[in-house]
Amino acid sequence: MTDTTAIVNNDVATETVSALANNSAGADIGTSLLSSQFLIGSVGAPFLIGLAVGYFAKKTFKIALFIGGAALVALFAAEYYGVASISDEHLKNAASAAGGAVQHSSNVLMDRLSNISSKGLSAVAGFAAGLKFG
Repeated sequence: MTDTTAIVNNDVATETVSALANNSAGADIGTSLLSSQFLIGSVGAPFLIGLAVGYFAKKTFKIALFIGGAALVALFAAEYYGVASISDEHLKNAASAAGGAVQHSSNVLMDRLSNISSKGLSAVAGFAAGLKFG
């Protein structure tokens, strides 16, 4: 950092502190942080995006579990009637692979949602709410 940059930064900090002390800019700072434009753009919209993604993820997961369960029942029925032979190890490996795929997908979604807003908290909170209510 050069000397002029330090002087400029120090002047800006001094002006900000004096403005807050005099309360001349304090009202502007407070209202700008609580304005509807700021809240909708920084908190509301990311929350709704996270809510929609969480809701969709839970519904998709339920459908995948339903289809996977139906396939397992069909395989067990085929084994019972002697049409197919199922190894327990292969079943465990398939379940582990499916669990790994779900974990990877959820990590990708959480990483993406955390980048939507500045802190990522509202989008992740919306995702959790979507999972809860979905």
